[in-house]
Amino acid sequence: MTSPAGGERPTVGQLRTLFLFESLDDGQLDWLAEHSRVEARGAGSAVYTEGEPATCLYVLLDGTVTMTRRVRGDEVEVIRTAQRGVYGGATQAYLGDQVPQVYINSLRAVGDATFLVLPAETFAHAVRSWFPMAMHLLEGLFIGMQQTQVRVGERERLLALGALSAGLTHELNNPAGAAVRASSVLRDHVAGIRHELATIADGRLDGAALHRLVALQEEVVRRVADSSTLSPLAVSDAEDALVDWLDERDVAAGWELAPTLVAGGVDEAWLGRVEATVGPGNLEPALRWLTHTVDTELLLREIDEAVTRISGLVGAAKQYSQLDRAPYQVVDVHELLDATLVMLRAKIPSGVRLVREYDRALPPVPAYAAELNQVWTNLIVNALDAMGETGTLTVRTGRDGDSLVVAVGDTGPGIPADVRPRIFEPFFTTKPVGEGTGLGLDISYRIVVHKHHGDIRVDSVPGATTFQVLLPLTTTA
Repeated sequence: MTSPAGGERPTVGQLRTLFLFESLDDGQLDWLAEHSRVEARGAGSAVYTEGEPATCLYVLLDGTVTMTRRVRGDEVEVIRTAQRGVYGGATQAYLGDQVPQVYINSLRAVGDATFLVLPAETFAHAVRSWFPMAMHLLEGLFIGMQQTQVRVGERERLLALGALSAGLTHELNNPAGAAVRASSVLRDHVAGIRHELATIADGRLDGAALHRLVALQEEVVRRVADSSTLSPLAVSDAEDALVDWLDERDVAAGWELAPTLVAGGVDEAWLGRVEATVGPGNLEPALRWLTHTVDTELLLREIDEAVTRISGLVGAAKQYSQLDRAPYQVVDVHELLDATLVMLRAKIPSGVRLVREYDRALPPVPAYAAELNQVWTNLIVNALDAMGETGTLTVRTGRDGDSLVVAVGDTGPGIPADVRPRIFEPFFTTKPVGEGTGLGLDISYRIVVHKHHGDIRVDSVPGATTFQVLLPLTTTA
């Protein structure tokens, strides 16, 4: 007998042997038989193709099939089976226009195969009419899960933004506080310079000697700029030598002047030149004037370093947020990684060593930069959480064929083998209740795979876990 939809009509007996329909009554089975058909497919033929409109539900009657999904342009086999009754195709038809009705994978016959074919509208009508309670439950579960995922995802982003903002505020507070302290002390030293200069110039030095002293002041400014950092032992020895030199010449409180002079690169020979210029009677006010000059230059250098640090943090924040840039652009991933690491610096424990292994020869890639920064954030934070207070965080870049690779590795306990297949599932987390939403890796997967047509992989053994993000070097359709 022929089905109205074309092809041979199945019998009620055939339908009853399939686990999908075994609990239906005779009337329901007869209705399905009337509205479905049996189709044969030859070896190697496509049953349906991923991305095309989902028009039918296919139930395997005999033969072997393979189900695949596209990953970065490659067909990846998900399952291969000969189990009678397995099904695929329009499995979400009962949700109607609430979801895109397309095939989410591809099905192909490995050898000759036979299928029971139910049009999507037939399958949807049966589910809605025969199982109204189940329909409400499925609809609520599916739509509720989607809404929950969106809301929790937004909450996840807000929490991450809050943590990053707190970290950035902490990072900005240190150089800002240093600049404020230095500027306050600087005011006192500028006043001291004016006072000591008035004492020196109060008729006790002739004009030529005063000019030579000013020249020495310019020289000490250059010494401060060129001074190098000494070891603690070398600093102690140099200060002791200057204190002895000052004490020999009855300079009061020489122990107060020596640390500043050593920090400015001043030695005994240079102090001898000052003494020769002003004479023993004017040595102490001249040295105090010059010490104030050294202190002023050191404070200006401290302020300059603090302001430069603040400017760098603001630049990193702009690079991380990408607020002033186009969403899709060609980017240097190293700039994105460095900006993310700056934003997360406050979260890196003192016992965790950060290792950067960058291949600077890599070309820029087309990407949604702000979203990639979210991927780096999720991977780095997970790595830090896995290690606790000690370990090594490694951020590495390289190339794999036509893809750029960013790897984030940690020396934590690793991901158990039974957990690994589920780590990219929404809401799955191994963290204690209240400490993780289970969306970080799911969001990262969707950004990398769905939005950038890339791939994300994980290798894990105790003491070495590495997440690899592969991004196409060229734009993909």
